[in-house]
Amino acid sequence: MASENQLISGRFQVIETLGSGGMAVVYKARDLRLGRTVALKTLRSSLTANEAFRENFREEARRVASLLHPNIVTVFDADNEGALFYIVMEYVDAQDLKKHIRASAPFSVERALHIGIQMCAGIGYAHRSGLVHADVKPQNILLYSNDTVKVTDFGIAQVITHTQAMTRQEVVWGSPQYFSPEQAQGMQPTPASDVYMIGIVLYEMLTAKLPFIGMDQKELALAHINDQVPHVLEANPNVPTTLDWIIHKCMAKEPTARFSQADQLGRVLIDVQKGLRGTTSIPAIKPTGASPSSGIPAIGGSQAAPAVQASQPQTPAPAAPPRDATSGPVNPYQVSAPHSPAQVTPPPYSGAPIGGVVQPPVKPTEPPRYYGSPAPAGATRAAVTQQPQAQPSGWTGAGTPVPQQNPAYGGNNYTPDNRYGTGGYGPNYDYGVPQATDTLQPLTLALGGLALIAVLGVIVLWLAVWGAYS
Repeated sequence: MASENQLISGRFQVIETLGSGGMAVVYKARDLRLGRTVALKTLRSSLTANEAFRENFREEARRVASLLHPNIVTVFDADNEGALFYIVMEYVDAQDLKKHIRASAPFSVERALHIGIQMCAGIGYAHRSGLVHADVKPQNILLYSNDTVKVTDFGIAQVITHTQAMTRQEVVWGSPQYFSPEQAQGMQPTPASDVYMIGIVLYEMLTAKLPFIGMDQKELALAHINDQVPHVLEANPNVPTTLDWIIHKCMAKEPTARFSQADQLGRVLIDVQKGLRGTTSIPAIKPTGASPSSGIPAIGGSQAAPAVQASQPQTPAPAAPPRDATSGPVNPYQVSAPHSPAQVTPPPYSGAPIGGVVQPPVKPTEPPRYYGSPAPAGATRAAVTQQPQAQPSGWTGAGTPVPQQNPAYGGNNYTPDNRYGTGGYGPNYDYGVPQATDTLQPLTLALGGLALIAVLGVIVLWLAVWGAYS
C-alpha cells in the first residue's frame, strides 16, 4: 500500500487512491519526470511474494505495453521499488461501466451495442496480438461521458493463471461473477473465455442483473459450469431475438460453441446495429438445435431472421456517402455513438476493398494504335473479326489476326482477339510512336555516312596540329 504524497522510485508522487481490488490498488499519481498525470497500479504483496509470479509479471507487462489502441488503456511502464511492484498507465478521467449499470441499467439496445462493439474492438486487437484479457468485467471497462470505451487491467489475471505454484485459495484470481466455465475449472483462459465474459457484460447491461448468482466463489463456479444459460429476453422483452441468441451463444459452456474471438463477435454486433438503424437487414440467427453437453442452441439456419420487436423503433439512418475506390478497405469497427462520441479507429484489417473489387490499372491517356489496313466502310466488329483482310507490309508473326479499324468504336484500331486485353498486346502495340518506313532507310544511311566522315575529319585535323607542334 502507498500513502498520499508518497514518492515511488523517486519519480511518481501519489495524489489519491482511485480504487482497489483483490489483486491491486490503483492510485492517481504525478510523473515528475515527464510532468503528466498517470494511473499507478500497485500489486498486492500476496502476489509479488511469489518469484514465478514476478517473472511472469515482467514478461506480461512488456507484452501489454505493446498494445496501442484507442479502446485500450495504454501501459507506459512496469517496474518495482523493492517489494513494491507497480504498473504505470494512462490516466483516464472516467467512471467504470459498473457504476453506469448501477445507475441506469437496463440500457437501451443501441447503447449496449455501441459499448459492446467498442469492447470487442479493443479486446479483439489484443487477441490478434496474442494476448488474452482473462478478467473482462464492467469494473475494467471505463466510459467517458460520450460512452467511448477504454478497456483496462490486461494481463494480471493471465499472469496468475500461468503461475502454477499459486493456488486459488492464496489469491482472488479473476472475478467469479464473470469468469468462464473453463476458468472456474482451473484451465487456461483463451480468446473464447474473453468472449464468454463479454457476453455476461452484455447480458448485465440489458437486464441490470447477472446471469449466475451464488453465495460464494464455489457456488458461482459451479453455476458457470452446470447451470443453464438464461436468455436476455426472459428479463427484457424489448431486446431483438437475434441479439438474444448472439448473447446466448457467447455464454455457451463449451468454448468451441462460442464466437472464437472478440473480433468475430464485434462484426456480428455491428450487423445487428446496422439492422436496427435500417441500413441493412439483421443477420439470420435462430436456434436450430441444442448441444447435449452444454444445452446451448446452435446458431445458424437458412430461414429469414426474426423481425425486430414492434416496440423497437426503426429510424432509417442517412445513406453513407459514396466511397472513394482508392480509400482502401472499410474499417469494420468504424462506429458512431448515439450521442456522437469520438469515433473508434483500430488498426485496419488487410484485404481487398468491400466486395473484393480490385481497381484496374490506369490506362494510357492516348488509346493504343495498331497499324494495318483499314476495314471496309460500314464494317462492323463482327464482320471484321470473321473476315480479316490481307496482312499489310511489315506485319510480323505469321497467323496473327490482322489489326483492323472499327468506325463503330470511334475509329480506334484494335486487334480482333485482343480487344479486351486478355491475350497480350501483340507485336504491333505502341503508345503513339511512329514506326519507320522503307522510304526513311536511305536517308538514315546517308546521315550515318556523313557523321562518319565528320569524325574522320576531326581525327585528321588533330593529327596535323599535333605534328606542327612537335
